[in-house]
Amino acid sequence: MKSPITANVTQLQEFDEVIDVRTPDEFADDHIPGAINFPVLTNEERIVIGTMYKQVSAFEAKKLGAAYVAKKIAHYIENNFLDKPKDWKPLIYCWRGGKRSGSMTHIFRQIGWNAHILDGGYKSYRRDVIDQLDLLPTQFKFQVITGMTGSGKSKVLEKLLELGAQVLDLENLAQHKGSVLGNLPDSPQPSQKMFETLILTQLKELDPEQIVFVESESRKIGSVHVPDVLLNCMRGSPCLRIEASTEARVSFLINDYPYFINQPDNLIRTIDFLKELHGKETLEQWRNLILNQEWTQLVSELLEKHYDALYKRSQNSNYIHYEKAPCFTTADLSAKGIEILATQILAGEHRA
Repeated sequence: MKSPITANVTQLQEFDEVIDVRTPDEFADDHIPGAINFPVLTNEERIVIGTMYKQVSAFEAKKLGAAYVAKKIAHYIENNFLDKPKDWKPLIYCWRGGKRSGSMTHIFRQIGWNAHILDGGYKSYRRDVIDQLDLLPTQFKFQVITGMTGSGKSKVLEKLLELGAQVLDLENLAQHKGSVLGNLPDSPQPSQKMFETLILTQLKELDPEQIVFVESESRKIGSVHVPDVLLNCMRGSPCLRIEASTEARVSFLINDYPYFINQPDNLIRTIDFLKELHGKETLEQWRNLILNQEWTQLVSELLEKHYDALYKRSQNSNYIHYEKAPCFTTADLSAKGIEILATQILAGEHRA
C-alpha cells in the first residue's frame, strides 16, 4: 500500500520545490529538471559509507551515515530553509527513495512542512524518461534538414527558431557539433542520461500538431547517442537538403571553428583521430597546413577527402527520403544568407 507521504513522477507539478539529496556527482550525471541539489552526503562520504557497509558491517555504516546526514540536514535548515512558510510543500528524492530522502522528509514533517518522498526515487524518474522516449517521438511530424558538412544546418535551425518555427536542436543539447572535430572547448558533453532528460524536456514543450525541424544526425553525437525511437522517426521523416557551394562551406567552417584556429595544437590532436582512415602521408600534409595556417586549403581537403563522401553514404543509407528531398541552393552562408535560407524553408521556396 502506498504511503501517504510518497508521490509519483506524475505529481511533480504539485510541489513548491523538488529537492535532490544525492551527491553532487549523482546530481551532475542526471537529475529531474528544476530540482535543487542539497546533498546529505558528499561524494567522498558516500564512498566511505559504501565501503564500510561492505567491509565492516551495515550497523557501523548506518551509524556513521546517520551522523553525516544529520549534520547536513541541520545545516540546510539553518542556512537555506528557515524562511520557508508552514504551507511549504517540498518533494524530496534520492537514488531509490530510501534512507537519504527519508531522513530529510521525516525531519521536515516533524517541523510541520508537508514534505513528501518521490516513490522509487531517481530510479523511478529514470524509468519514466525511458518509457516516454519510447513513445513521445512517434507523435511528432519531423522535417529533417540535410546537407553536407559546412552547409550551416545548425545555424539554419537557430534562425528557424528565431522565426517562430518548432526546432529540436540535438547538437545544442549534446554540446557537440556532430563530427570528429565537433568537440566544443570548455563545454563538456552531458551524460547519456542527462542528454535523454534534455531531449524529453524539449519534446514536451513542442506541439505535435506542428512540424518540428531537426538536423540529420548519425546515431552518435560525440559521446552520446540519439535514442533509438527518435532516430528511427527522424530517418523515416521527410527531408529537405541545403546545397551550398564549396566556397561558401569552406568560409562558413573557418568562421564557425575559431577555437581551432586560435589553438592549432588542439586541431592537430583532433585530426590525428583520422589516421586510420587516411594514412600517415595525408595526416602529415594536414598538420603542415595547420602549422602554416593554410586554413582554406585545409578545410577544402577535409571536405573533399573525408566529410563529403562520408556524408553521402550516411544520408543515402539512413534517411529514406533523402534522394527526393527538395533542394535549397546558396552560395552565401553569412548571417544574412542563413536568414534567407531559413525564410525560404519556411515558405517552401526550393529548387525542384
